[in-house]
Amino acid sequence: MRTRRLGNLEVSAIGLGCMGMSHAYGAPSDRKEMLDLVAFAVDNGVTLFDTAEVYGTKDEPHHNESLIGDALKPYRNKVKISTKFGLRFDYGSKSWNLPVIADSRPESIRRSVEGSLRRLHTDHIDIYFQHRTDPAVEPETVAQVMADLIREGKILHWGVSEASEDYIRRAHAVTPLTAIQNRYSMMARWHECLFPVLEELGIGYMAFSPLANGLLSEQYPAGCIFDKATDYRAGMPQFREGSFEANQALFALVDSLADRHKATSAQISLAWMLCKKPWIVPIPGTRKFFRLKENIGAADIDISLQEIAAIDKALDSIPISEVYGGTQVIKQ
Repeated sequence: MRTRRLGNLEVSAIGLGCMGMSHAYGAPSDRKEMLDLVAFAVDNGVTLFDTAEVYGTKDEPHHNESLIGDALKPYRNKVKISTKFGLRFDYGSKSWNLPVIADSRPESIRRSVEGSLRRLHTDHIDIYFQHRTDPAVEPETVAQVMADLIREGKILHWGVSEASEDYIRRAHAVTPLTAIQNRYSMMARWHECLFPVLEELGIGYMAFSPLANGLLSEQYPAGCIFDKATDYRAGMPQFREGSFEANQALFALVDSLADRHKATSAQISLAWMLCKKPWIVPIPGTRKFFRLKENIGAADIDISLQEIAAIDKALDSIPISEVYGGTQVIKQ
């Protein structure tokens, strides 16, 4: 697979988001199948794997880190692992998607990094992300802890997720950021306003939910049913009744591009962002081998900047339904 750089870290052009194997997309997947899926990804050129300490269930809150640690142990010298700190779920909530509580106090970060290192069977984390900003902790304080962890060799790079330009600049001034990790897709473009500062500071962009939680793969028909107890898509607005009709112009645009480039809808959705900037790395998640192979194939699709501009102009003008914007973050 082609590679690109997040800051000064070289990774595969497409990474693998591992959250869905354990959390938010139904009950955790069969362990053996996921171990095999990760091995298949490595064999097919994927070198970037993303997880977090909170991806799990109430009974197994760190399920995903433990799974990915076991899966990547035989390949540790070939891959880059990103994980995250700074959140815990509010399991007392009755919400369909559990709110999260931010906690980036230095002592909490210290506990988190030690737990992640242990579960991931490694002596260092390649990219350590602040999962969400904590209004009670200044960015300079977090960045200083990251500097200490880098000096100690426990992490090599760091980043932030869902942060403002001011937060990014303040944190970067203390300890340079390698990447941000934000939601990004043809349906969720609100973070494009950060592109100028990322370009200025040499910061990469890891794009999560690049297929709008799977909708842009066009594999989910209107009326599809998701388990309300374990699958967040049951409450996501882009899967509600009426959203498919509202997105017909979007689907038609993606389909026409797929026909032109002899690709699938999912591949076009990924190639669109890959060809916009050389420092964007999408991390689509999947539990299926054929979907993983399909996603990897997007790295070989070339879309010209002129065509990208035309796509963006079309996206600006066509009707698009509301799309899921993320889990509510609450104060401690």
